[in-house]
Amino acid sequence: MYCKGAAEVVLQLCTQIDRAGGETPLDVAGRQQVGEAQEAMADGGLRVLAFAWRKLAAQDLPLEQGLTLSGLLGLHDPPRPEVPEAITRCHTAGIKVIMVTGDHPHTALAIAREIGLVRGEQASVILGDALRKMTAAQLQIALDSPEILFARVTAEQKMLVVNALKNKGEIVAVTGDGVNDAPALKSAHIGIAMGVSGTDVAKAAADMILLDDNFASIVNAVEEGRAVFENIRKFLTYILTSNIPELIPYLAFVLFKIPLPLTIIQILAVDLGTDMLPALALGAERPDPELMRQPPRPAHERLLSWPLLARAYLWLGLLEAGVAMAAFFFVLHLGGWQYGGELGKLAPLYLQATTACLAAIVVAQMVNLFACRHPRAAAMRLSLRQNPLLLLGLGVELGLILFIVYTPWGNGIFATQAFEPIVWVLILALALGFGGLEAGRKYFVRRSL
Repeated sequence: MYCKGAAEVVLQLCTQIDRAGGETPLDVAGRQQVGEAQEAMADGGLRVLAFAWRKLAAQDLPLEQGLTLSGLLGLHDPPRPEVPEAITRCHTAGIKVIMVTGDHPHTALAIAREIGLVRGEQASVILGDALRKMTAAQLQIALDSPEILFARVTAEQKMLVVNALKNKGEIVAVTGDGVNDAPALKSAHIGIAMGVSGTDVAKAAADMILLDDNFASIVNAVEEGRAVFENIRKFLTYILTSNIPELIPYLAFVLFKIPLPLTIIQILAVDLGTDMLPALALGAERPDPELMRQPPRPAHERLLSWPLLARAYLWLGLLEAGVAMAAFFFVLHLGGWQYGGELGKLAPLYLQATTACLAAIVVAQMVNLFACRHPRAAAMRLSLRQNPLLLLGLGVELGLILFIVYTPWGNGIFATQAFEPIVWVLILALALGFGGLEAGRKYFVRRSL
């Protein structure tokens, strides 16, 4: 009968050892020698297995007792080269990585140091036997250690660690490939099984299967997820901003008895035409380099938050509305209109004024596109080459507004009429001023952090 397993377990079942001269009794000195060899191999990051055998007669049962120790075997399973960098990125991103393994504690600690998971001299290493005797409160306190790993743990004990972290309010992701990982994979908020080396049981228990078995891919996925979240917020900020300059003209029309500065069809031109492609381009922004240097968001934080709404509606939107209304009244003033005067819906002056209001919203949204690329960073810090779709969106937006203002088809569909070139100068100056005010706000936000 032949058997293999953890050295400390197999060694307890052995009464003899293979030597060069044959089998000899395994005394205390021999056991100590084997134990020292095991620790030396484990300190080198090797996974150590002990091998033993026993001769059986025909009528003997294959019981694991009275075995003869053949020796120890060290398995070297080197971490992938990209793992240390991935661990570092986790640390800077506020993600705590904990090793929970069935390996020897010396092996676990050696590998943890090799990949940068443990850097200090006083790492906390908890064995499965000690974990089994801990109360729930003791385990939660132990998990507060900045550098902690668990060794020689069972499947049930892995699940205990996961549940303790969840009880502390942490969002827990678990990776694993074996049958004994299945309970922990199932208990975690998200279980990630290995697609290449993973067992069918682990894959069935997991929420996600990692096709390349690479820890760095998980970190890349975290970065991509954060980028998607931020891009959706940029998209929402940009889209919601234009609602206010579309609403204010109607409120002014009702409250102050002025000509309607913007028509329904012109609002549709903004929402369904000029704004669409730039907003989609914001959704394709690359991850910001600082994204993985920020702590994780609170679990309760929503996409549509009050700060986002306040920035879009009460700041950017109001500024855009001011730009649009200023352009509208400027054209009326150039045409000699006085407050209280009547304007027909097809009067050239009225058409020019509403066209200026529409053009001001579009130009302000072009400036807003740069403002929405980052909630705090200056717009000039972000290169357009990182996202060519932004240039395409700006080009389409500019082309559409010129089509609406200067072509007969655009004039007929959207009830517009070309205005004096001086109005473009005013619109551009006001839009740049709008961008400057937003840049100032960002500057003070950065200074306060």
